Amino acid sequence: MSRRTFTRHVHKTTGTTVLQWLLHQRLTHARRLLEASDRPIEAIAGDAGFGSPVSMRQHFAAALGVSPLTYRRQFRAAA
Repeated sequence: MSRRTFTRHVHKTTGTTVLQWLLHQRLTHARRLLEASDRPIEAIAGDAGFGSPVSMRQHFAAALGVSPLTYRRQFRAAA
């Protein structure tokens, strides 16, 4: 399958680009890890597929409006 065909297929199936879909999956995985563990942000960033903790923090803040650490604290306070 060509790259262009794959890209069109992903867009048709998900309604988004490959990169946006991948970022969403990474953020979802990072959120689950933040909710379920006390592992450091650096380890979670690596496990979720981000290139660095800084990259995860930037994407997290852009998508959710809070830092990963703040998200973890808010999730635990609500639970």
